[in-house]
Amino acid sequence: MPRYKLTIEYDGAPFVGWQRQINGLSVQETLETALAAFASERAVVNGAGRTDAGVHASGQVAHVDLSREWRCDVVRDAMNAHLRPHPVAVVAVEAAAAEFDARFSATKRHYVYRILNRRAPAAIERNRLWHVARRLDADAMHAAAQLLVGRHDFSTFRAAECQANSPVRTLDRLDVLRDGDMIEIHASALSFLHHQVRSFAGSLEHVGSGKWRAQDLRDALEARDRARCGMVAPPQGLCLTRVDY
Repeated sequence: MPRYKLTIEYDGAPFVGWQRQINGLSVQETLETALAAFASERAVVNGAGRTDAGVHASGQVAHVDLSREWRCDVVRDAMNAHLRPHPVAVVAVEAAAAEFDARFSATKRHYVYRILNRRAPAAIERNRLWHVARRLDADAMHAAAQLLVGRHDFSTFRAAECQANSPVRTLDRLDVLRDGDMIEIHASALSFLHHQVRSFAGSLEHVGSGKWRAQDLRDALEARDRARCGMVAPPQGLCLTRVDY
């Protein structure tokens, strides 16, 4: 069966997350419904990352096997025609080797968390960022974030319902950058735990606001205790931007 690699972007606001669920419409179900409409077959779309409800993607990657061979541009255009009016778009389609797996072949995943840091709330992008009115010290946030880079037990920064076999992960990058009123937290790793990036963002907000010192963040990490995590930042600020292979 021919295998295809899909690059996808979506606004996560109206969805229950990436993964098909019984309690609402998911991105995965939306894509599979579009495929069925044009290819007349039921196929499973396997994603590189299972984003939560409200989380966005500009570079999600998935693979799908179809029973017949199609031109890649036909798959892209036909899927996009049937995806309307949902805020999901197939940006690119490529033929993939049979052994390619969107999830298990990935070598790194990249996320960006955006914070609008000003008194006035967002109007145009309110569903794509976290508005924090009090002034944050982005330099202090960045310095503290470096304490989390490397291989650690991240039990403090994963959801209680996380299904990963181990809380140990290697975090390759956690940078905090300010551009005017916008603060971006860039996180890169082979894989992440459930709510890990949002837990980082909420805890770093505590550092930026002066509620925590860098040492408090280190102590939270070393405690390996979910109760020591700062707040979990809201989902709308998070975006999966790229997956490397």
